[in-house]
Amino acid sequence: MTMPWPVEPMMAATGDLPGDTGRWGLEVKWDGVRVLAHVSADGVRAGGRRAGEVAGRYPELSGLSDLLPHHDATLDGEVVAFDDGRPSFERLQRRMHVARPDTRLIREVPVRYVVFDLLFLDGRQLYDVPYADRRALLSELDLAGAGSVEVPPYLHGGDAAQVAELLEFTQEQHLEGLMAKRLDSPYRPGRRVDFWRKVKNFLTREAIVCGWKPGKGRREGGFGSVLLGEYDGKGRLCFVGHVGTGFSDRALDELYEALWPLRRPSSPFDEEVPREVARDAQWVEPRLVGDVAYSARTRDGRLRHPSWRGLRDDKDPHEVAGEF
Repeated sequence: MTMPWPVEPMMAATGDLPGDTGRWGLEVKWDGVRVLAHVSADGVRAGGRRAGEVAGRYPELSGLSDLLPHHDATLDGEVVAFDDGRPSFERLQRRMHVARPDTRLIREVPVRYVVFDLLFLDGRQLYDVPYADRRALLSELDLAGAGSVEVPPYLHGGDAAQVAELLEFTQEQHLEGLMAKRLDSPYRPGRRVDFWRKVKNFLTREAIVCGWKPGKGRREGGFGSVLLGEYDGKGRLCFVGHVGTGFSDRALDELYEALWPLRRPSSPFDEEVPREVARDAQWVEPRLVGDVAYSARTRDGRLRHPSWRGLRDDKDPHEVAGEF
């Protein structure tokens, strides 16, 4: 049997830590970019959430051929850039949007492939094999710590003290949170399922970039804030707020360069935007997706205290919808 390609990753629902953790495996939630990699005698292919080929973007993945020389395998994981030992989505930005990085960039911003699932191995499709058994097969491949690849073990949720310790560790290290995965769960490509859960220490979400407000003072001539949107249940593009913090100088320059060609004369929103927001706004075609951290949402759906984390090119704008 040959593995179909490309494969869409299975996605997790956001939720609380399960009450009965004994039926679940727990992993650190890695703040990176989701990548599925297929390794065979023909080399390494790699795809993201939008199914585009990304092997050239992350040449570190080519080392999988040396690690699995006699196997035909499909792996699921995250490409992660680390800063002082912690995952850094901001640092990863320097690699995410470069199709063919040069050796200097690869040296300055190395990435690692953190593998957490195995979907196909030597002619056997593993979609219906329970998560715990897939992880056991993954461990037998002995990839951990080799080259630019990591395979961190999961924690069986049966020990409440260890679960509490792991959760406390992620909070102390300012990590995004945990992934809780039911031990008997199958793999369902392209679906968002509740037997995988994102248990977050802080809230993040994708939002569509729909325009900007001009900057003042040090930012005069550039962005003051970026206007954000999402689609509602009826397919209407709705305003969810604006973000003016979290930008590095490099991020501001790159975002300005990406948005300038997308300018348009009128608002892309399908609803009226508050007058104080619309005043002096420069609108753009809603084609780019950003990642934002925030504290909560107001009753009218606005993001409270948002902070910019970076652009994402692995998400289609029409997938960015509110929770209904």
